[in-house]
Amino acid sequence: MSKSAYEDRDDLEKIQSQWTKLTGLHTRTEWSAAVVRAATAAELAANFAIRKEFKARSKFDSDFVDGLLVWANGLSGKVDRLLLPLHEGKEHHATLKELKPVTEEINKKRNSIVHQGQFCSESEATRIIQHARKFIETLTKLYKKDFILKDKKESED
Repeated sequence: MSKSAYEDRDDLEKIQSQWTKLTGLHTRTEWSAAVVRAATAAELAANFAIRKEFKARSKFDSDFVDGLLVWANGLSGKVDRLLLPLHEGKEHHATLKELKPVTEEINKKRNSIVHQGQFCSESEATRIIQHARKFIETLTKLYKKDFILKDKKESED
């Protein structure tokens, strides 16, 4: 894993950093914190895909695209307002629509933790983390075929 400052890492390095952190939190029974990290990693994967699409299809500068990412506001916003419309009528639109319920569950649980102070159980955390892995790997592989998330013990090797 990269030893550079977090803000200097690219999207894929940030996703892996979040994933490494969440697997450590999960093994320490910090279920709610692990879910927040999983949701963050999923949102970073959405950012990665959106940036790839804009780079391939437009001449918009990165500041404009970053502004759209802020405007879209969260995982659900990025999926509903940017990813699905960008893929409308394209090859991967059906795949993204199939992932939408997964993103809604991730977002709902994350928001209940962050905005309402709720906690989650081990089984809830495990389910959300599995959903996040599915979303991240499915989406990211559309742009980088060999992308696989590594859990904490794997990333230290």
